[in-house]
Amino acid sequence: MNKFTLAGAAVLAVALGAYVVTRSSEQSAPVQETAAPAEGTPMVAVTLPETLSPEAAMGKRAFDAVCAACHGENAAGNMGFGPPLIHKVYEPSHHGDMAFQVAAANGVRAHHWRFGDMPPQPEVTQADVRLIIAYVREMQRANGIN
Repeated sequence: MNKFTLAGAAVLAVALGAYVVTRSSEQSAPVQETAAPAEGTPMVAVTLPETLSPEAAMGKRAFDAVCAACHGENAAGNMGFGPPLIHKVYEPSHHGDMAFQVAAANGVRAHHWRFGDMPPQPEVTQADVRLIIAYVREMQRANGIN
């Protein structure tokens, strides 16, 4: 008889628990599901500077040709492909200019974002990267990243 009493008590406890969970979820505020941003959309809003220096303007052209496919238009990131460079993570005190040179030349292991490793970009020269850095730094300053 004790086995049946314990089994009955266990069933009752499970049923009561299910009732409480179901009842409390019915009474709580409805949860609004937000869709994840679509792949390929910008990750951050970017304020464009009024003008770019001649070096940054050339850097923008190089960036658009090589980097924008992953890092997005205006370096705003590209959901599903690459992180925004207009982000505090890439401020000069954390990722100095040499970090950009090394990343372009050697690639870089993913460490701040979950996009996977960045492969080397052998078609980009050190001079190209210096111009791209000028562009990124001017864009960062226009967005309050110094």
